[in-house]
Amino acid sequence: MLVKDIMQADVITISPLATLREAMDQMKRHKVKSLVVERRDEHDAYGIVTYTTILRTIIAEEGDIDLVNVYDVCTKPVITVPPGMHVKYVARLLVAQQLRRLVVLESDELVGLITMNDIVGEFLAMAEKAHVES
Repeated sequence: MLVKDIMQADVITISPLATLREAMDQMKRHKVKSLVVERRDEHDAYGIVTYTTILRTIIAEEGDIDLVNVYDVCTKPVITVPPGMHVKYVARLLVAQQLRRLVVLESDELVGLITMNDIVGEFLAMAEKAHVES
């Protein structure tokens, strides 16, 4: 099974200049736990901002999320994988680096996002299918 078979192709992005309040609003509106931070130009790297990052910042900044930009707190550069990579290697990378999600790039362009939940969900579905068939 390859990354492209289970990745989320509909990725929500945000400008690096957006405030954390805007990021939280976008996460709530789209019902996601992370946003991919857009590149400023073709030589820039993608980033990622998550609920955890925002929570840490709210605690550190004592709740003032209108003065902090996404760029100031996002993880950048984000670790990426190609859509043709086997999922077992992605799972190993996630566990080894203690990550929950990776950005999927093809020809240096954003094509998806793959999460630990995507992988576990697919493995559980495969196990259930094998159990029913036997």
